[in-house]
Amino acid sequence: MKKEAITVQMDAEKLRAVKRYMEKKDADLEQELCDQLQRLYEKFVPANVREYIDESADIEIPPSTLPKKQKEKIRQTAEPRQADEQ
Repeated sequence: MKKEAITVQMDAEKLRAVKRYMEKKDADLEQELCDQLQRLYEKFVPANVREYIDESADIEIPPSTLPKKQKEKIRQTAEPRQADEQ
């Protein structure tokens, strides 16, 4: 699956402190951030959408070739969550 980078900002002094204390515990900042993002993904993305993403990653089918019913089902699942966020 294609990877994409994200950028976040944090107070420099706080970031230095996090890095310092994580080093003392042999913890990796990037790995910890990835773990937290995975938890957010599992918390907010509906299970059927995660399943679809996992299946499509295995098959590598371009989205334009998906049957219309599958596209619509995913869209309908995502819409209620978007409405909740507003």
